[in-house]
Amino acid sequence: MKLKKTLIATGVAAIVLSCATNPFSGKKTMAFVSNDQLFPTSFAQYNQFLSENKVVTGTADANMVTRVGQKIAKAAERYLDANGYQGYLNDYKWEYNLVNDETVNAWCMPGGKIVVYTGILPVTKSEAGLAAVVGHEVAHALANHGQQRMSAAYVQQGVALAGNVALSGDQKSLDIFNQAYGVGSQVGVMLPFSRSHETEADEIGLYLMAIAGYNPDEAAELWKRMNALGGEAPPEMLSTHPSNESRIANLTALAPKAKAEAAKFGVTSFK
Repeated sequence: MKLKKTLIATGVAAIVLSCATNPFSGKKTMAFVSNDQLFPTSFAQYNQFLSENKVVTGTADANMVTRVGQKIAKAAERYLDANGYQGYLNDYKWEYNLVNDETVNAWCMPGGKIVVYTGILPVTKSEAGLAAVVGHEVAHALANHGQQRMSAAYVQQGVALAGNVALSGDQKSLDIFNQAYGVGSQVGVMLPFSRSHETEADEIGLYLMAIAGYNPDEAAELWKRMNALGGEAPPEMLSTHPSNESRIANLTALAPKAKAEAAKFGVTSFK
């Protein structure tokens, strides 16, 4: 009973401290670390990364990365302004860089710092394919997914600490709790939490690329090519990401909605 009350109290405290609002879903999200704290650290880490890696500049591909990034950022601003979030991006410092690396990846740090690896360009194939990637990564930053993951980790650690304190006098129960909680919180909470972020970023990114004038049908085509790369993947329930098949089905179903959303902004033809 003591443990139950302690865990409930910890959960209530977490909810009370959840004070940010997702501008796309309107839902309250955990924000134990403010953007005022998070962004400066993010910007410093980004600059350090650039200093330690080979940034590609002046090429057609580098210019494409900048062009796509700027269009996606503009689409985000148009969407947010139209939905009552004027000024939401004031603290974002957009930057778009192509880095010479064979890794098939791209990322966007909190605050709008984007990196695309050269290794993903053969998979994106076109500007629209790249827009699907950049839209997804920008969506993570706009929805403050990094902030939420940090907050969730704090809650996970806090509940573990509360359980250890509550059971400190019963070693057998303490051992059982730690073993069960470690696996249960990861598989049952943290991994689904990460997958939900990926799915949300897919949807937001699809809308942004469409508003920016890129064909949202290309997102599913991109993931078909990603799937064709092969490689071992863990079962979806043990992964931080949805399966490729789930993403393709979801993106295919959402593409008509993204086109309808773009039409609200006068965008009816796509690149």
